[in-house]
Amino acid sequence: MRRRKNHTTLFDSILNAVFRVKNLYILVLTFLLATYPSSVTDGMRSIAGDEVNLRIPFHYKTHGIDLSHHNGEVNWEKISSHSDHLSSVKFCFIKATEGTDLIDPKFAEHWESLKKHKIKRGAYHFFNPSSDPRLQALNYILSVKLEDEDFYPVLDWEVVGNGRDRRNIESNVKIWLDVIEKHYGVKPIIYTNRFIYRDYITRSFSEYPLWISQYEVPSLEGYDMSNVFFWQYSMKGKMEGIETNVDFNVFMKDDFQIEKVTLRQ
Repeated sequence: MRRRKNHTTLFDSILNAVFRVKNLYILVLTFLLATYPSSVTDGMRSIAGDEVNLRIPFHYKTHGIDLSHHNGEVNWEKISSHSDHLSSVKFCFIKATEGTDLIDPKFAEHWESLKKHKIKRGAYHFFNPSSDPRLQALNYILSVKLEDEDFYPVLDWEVVGNGRDRRNIESNVKIWLDVIEKHYGVKPIIYTNRFIYRDYITRSFSEYPLWISQYEVPSLEGYDMSNVFFWQYSMKGKMEGIETNVDFNVFMKDDFQIEKVTLRQ
């Protein structure tokens, strides 16, 4: 009987130890789940501070912004000094033209500043469905002198118009793209939203490199990602050196593939 009691005591000790380890594991797991950033579960990480304030898709490492005169004065010295690898500006698209005759008032200033501060640059044209697409392309060509290492030309296609403009939108957009491709020798990048992507891109423009705008989501879904190079994931970012909220973007592919949308002259 005495030997049986010793055996039982030893078994109870082992069992208690197992329960203690199990309870400790549950406690640690609960603590980690409670304290681990929510960004880990949805693919986003919050960056907050004096310099930057936004949520970024943390599994991408090449981030950039896009600007127009609506962003006010820009301090490029401060922007180029950001060193955090998750929020540093490695590229910037700026508005160049709109319609047949509008040139963004800040375009020339921004364009030269990007070159001076060695930030990879691109220029976009805002497409007006009610204006002649050939004259719109000419407006861009006369205004934008692309150089080696610049991004391909960009068409900002956000609206489709009404009536006849809407009925002709695909053919008119194609005219703009063809004129630009003939001049620069490359297929332009199309910046657009999920609605235009669904209704037009998949049907008529799937061969063009794409820049998609979609906010408040942890990842892009419902797209053929083979030609999606950029994602504009926030229009509410704050960055030291820029007066207003700013659009933030990420390059969606491996860094070496940025050459696929980079001009070589």
